[in-house]
Amino acid sequence: MVQTMLTAMETPNTTKIEDNNMLNDEKKELLRSMIPKAILKAVTGEAKHTILQRSFNQDIIPIYNYPFKIGREARVEYLDEKIVIQERHGLGHKPNNDIYLLDNGEFLQISREHCSIVSDGANGFTLQDRGSFCGSLINQTQIGGDNHPSTSVLKDGDIITIGSEESKYKFKFILLDKIEL
Repeated sequence: MVQTMLTAMETPNTTKIEDNNMLNDEKKELLRSMIPKAILKAVTGEAKHTILQRSFNQDIIPIYNYPFKIGREARVEYLDEKIVIQERHGLGHKPNNDIYLLDNGEFLQISREHCSIVSDGANGFTLQDRGSFCGSLINQTQIGGDNHPSTSVLKDGDIITIGSEESKYKFKFILLDKIEL
């Protein structure tokens, strides 16, 4: 009889623990869906100023899907020395890029369709040039542009320079999809 009472008393606690575990698993899955797979973190002041839409109040660009296309914002006007972005018109028109960066330098470094970050599905990533004039650099290795390979392997922590060697638009590629929650 004592054994029966203990079992009866343990069952509600066991159910609560199982319910809590299920709820925690559900919360973890929800968090995983909200966290980007990777980010580009601005590492220079100039790179910070290219980001038109701030995410999480940080100087980062979240990457949720691949290929992730990067290009220059071309709808820029200057009004009373302030930058004004024109509205996009064209219903049903899919944007050419996932992120539009603002390049307000004298010599444009960022092309309208500059590069893409691509995943091979097996945890490998590449940076692919999209026919840009200046190309990009991964840790000082030229990708794309004039007579350079248009694709290169991209690893966690690599510094991507959008444009030529002189470009100040530098971002760190940070993978987040392997973080345990």
